[in-house]
Amino acid sequence: MDEGFKAACEREHVALAEFFHGNTEPFKELYSKSDDATLANPFGGIAHGWQEVSTRIDRAASYFADAELVSIETISCDQSGDLGFAFEIERARARVGGRATVDDWNLRSTIVYRREDTVWRLLHRHADPAVDVRLPASVVM
Repeated sequence: MDEGFKAACEREHVALAEFFHGNTEPFKELYSKSDDATLANPFGGIAHGWQEVSTRIDRAASYFADAELVSIETISCDQSGDLGFAFEIERARARVGGRATVDDWNLRSTIVYRREDTVWRLLHRHADPAVDVRLPASVVM
Protein backbone atom coordinates (compact mmCIF):
# COMPACT_ATOMS: atom_id res chain seq x y z
CA MET A 1 0.00 0.00 0.00
CA ASP A 2 1.51 3.32 -0.97
CA GLU A 3 2.26 6.02 1.61
CA GLY A 4 0.06 8.57 -0.17
CA PHE A 5 -2.94 6.28 0.19
CA LYS A 6 -2.23 5.66 3.88
CA ALA A 7 -1.97 9.42 4.41
CA ALA A 8 -5.32 9.96 2.64
CA CYS A 9 -7.01 7.48 4.99
CA GLU A 10 -5.53 9.28 7.99
CA ARG A 11 -6.70 12.66 6.62
CA GLU A 12 -10.20 11.24 6.23
CA HIS A 13 -10.22 10.28 9.92
CA VAL A 14 -9.16 13.79 10.96
CA ALA A 15 -11.73 15.33 8.61
CA LEU A 16 -14.48 13.08 9.99
CA ALA A 17 -13.73 14.31 13.51
CA GLU A 18 -14.06 17.88 12.21
CA PHE A 19 -17.33 16.97 10.50
CA PHE A 20 -18.81 15.97 13.86
CA HIS A 21 -17.86 19.40 15.19
CA GLY A 22 -19.77 21.02 12.33
CA ASN A 23 -16.75 21.84 10.16
CA THR A 24 -17.41 20.17 6.81
CA GLU A 25 -14.67 21.88 4.80
CA PRO A 26 -11.83 19.41 5.59
CA PHE A 27 -14.07 16.48 4.62
CA LYS A 28 -15.26 18.15 1.42
CA GLU A 29 -11.67 19.04 0.51
CA LEU A 30 -10.85 15.29 0.41
CA TYR A 31 -13.71 14.47 -1.96
CA SER A 32 -13.43 14.15 -5.71
CA LYS A 33 -15.04 17.08 -7.52
CA SER A 34 -15.99 14.79 -10.41
CA ASP A 35 -19.41 13.98 -11.83
CA ASP A 36 -19.04 10.33 -10.76
CA ALA A 37 -18.51 11.09 -7.04
CA THR A 38 -21.23 9.49 -4.88
CA LEU A 39 -22.42 9.56 -1.27
CA ALA A 40 -24.93 7.31 0.47
CA ASN A 41 -25.13 8.49 4.05
CA PRO A 42 -27.28 7.04 6.84
CA PHE A 43 -29.99 9.66 6.29
CA GLY A 44 -30.94 7.97 3.03
CA GLY A 45 -30.88 8.71 -0.62
CA ILE A 46 -27.90 8.85 -2.95
CA ALA A 47 -26.00 11.97 -3.89
CA HIS A 48 -24.41 11.77 -7.33
CA GLY A 49 -21.87 14.31 -8.58
CA TRP A 50 -19.85 16.82 -6.59
CA GLN A 51 -22.61 19.43 -6.20
CA GLU A 52 -25.07 16.94 -4.67
CA VAL A 53 -22.36 15.33 -2.53
CA SER A 54 -21.26 18.71 -1.17
CA THR A 55 -24.84 19.70 -0.31
CA ARG A 56 -25.50 16.36 1.43
CA ILE A 57 -22.33 16.61 3.50
CA ASP A 58 -23.36 20.04 4.79
CA ARG A 59 -26.94 18.91 5.44
CA ALA A 60 -25.81 15.82 7.35
CA ALA A 61 -23.46 17.83 9.57
CA SER A 62 -26.33 20.18 10.46
CA TYR A 63 -28.20 17.26 12.09
CA PHE A 64 -25.56 16.85 14.84
CA ALA A 65 -25.04 18.72 18.10
CA ASP A 66 -22.71 18.03 21.02
CA ALA A 67 -21.01 15.48 18.80
CA GLU A 68 -17.62 13.84 18.99
CA LEU A 69 -15.91 11.07 17.10
CA VAL A 70 -14.94 8.42 19.64
CA SER A 71 -13.08 5.90 17.49
CA ILE A 72 -12.59 4.41 14.06
CA GLU A 73 -11.91 0.70 13.72
CA THR A 74 -10.46 -0.21 10.35
CA ILE A 75 -11.70 -3.67 9.38
CA SER A 76 -10.04 -3.76 5.97
CA CYS A 77 -8.09 -1.30 3.87
CA ASP A 78 -6.15 -1.78 0.65
CA GLN A 79 -5.13 -0.11 -2.56
CA SER A 80 -4.13 -1.26 -6.01
CA GLY A 81 -3.12 1.09 -8.79
CA ASP A 82 -5.26 4.22 -8.69
CA LEU A 83 -8.11 2.75 -6.60
CA GLY A 84 -8.30 1.98 -2.91
CA PHE A 85 -10.90 1.28 -0.25
CA ALA A 86 -11.44 1.28 3.48
CA PHE A 87 -14.10 -0.62 5.39
CA GLU A 88 -14.48 0.78 8.91
CA ILE A 89 -16.65 1.00 12.00
CA GLU A 90 -17.07 4.60 13.14
CA ARG A 91 -18.17 5.25 16.70
CA ALA A 92 -19.38 8.67 17.78
CA ARG A 93 -21.57 10.30 20.42
CA ALA A 94 -24.04 12.98 19.42
CA ARG A 95 -27.42 14.56 19.74
CA VAL A 96 -28.93 13.74 16.36
CA GLY A 97 -31.88 15.44 14.70
CA GLY A 98 -32.75 17.64 17.67
CA ARG A 99 -32.97 14.84 20.22
CA ALA A 100 -32.53 15.91 23.84
CA THR A 101 -30.09 13.11 24.66
CA VAL A 102 -26.56 12.40 23.51
CA ASP A 103 -26.61 8.93 22.03
CA ASP A 104 -24.14 6.49 20.54
CA TRP A 105 -23.89 6.91 16.78
CA ASN A 106 -22.18 3.85 15.30
CA LEU A 107 -21.81 3.32 11.58
CA ARG A 108 -20.21 0.83 9.27
CA SER A 109 -18.68 2.68 6.37
CA THR A 110 -17.18 1.79 3.04
CA ILE A 111 -15.03 4.42 1.37
CA VAL A 112 -13.66 4.16 -2.16
CA TYR A 113 -10.66 6.31 -3.02
CA ARG A 114 -9.28 7.21 -6.42
CA ARG A 115 -5.95 8.80 -7.23
CA GLU A 116 -6.63 11.90 -9.32
CA ASP A 117 -3.37 13.19 -10.74
CA THR A 118 -1.18 12.68 -7.65
CA VAL A 119 -3.85 13.19 -4.95
CA TRP A 120 -5.98 10.47 -3.36
CA ARG A 121 -9.63 11.59 -3.22
CA LEU A 122 -12.82 10.08 -1.84
CA LEU A 123 -14.86 8.86 -4.79
CA HIS A 124 -17.65 7.07 -2.90
CA ARG A 125 -18.75 6.80 0.71
CA HIS A 126 -21.53 4.61 2.05
CA ALA A 127 -22.36 4.57 5.76
CA ASP A 128 -25.22 2.92 7.62
CA PRO A 129 -26.08 1.94 11.21
CA ALA A 130 -26.15 -1.83 10.57
CA VAL A 131 -23.05 -2.42 12.70
CA ASP A 132 -24.53 -5.26 14.75
CA VAL A 133 -26.14 -8.47 13.49
CA ARG A 134 -29.88 -7.99 13.08
CA LEU A 135 -32.89 -10.24 12.78
CA PRO A 136 -34.21 -10.53 9.21
CA ALA A 137 -37.55 -8.93 10.10
CA SER A 138 -35.80 -5.83 11.45
CA VAL A 139 -34.59 -4.78 7.99
CA VAL A 140 -37.98 -4.94 6.27
CA MET A 141 -39.61 -1.55 5.83
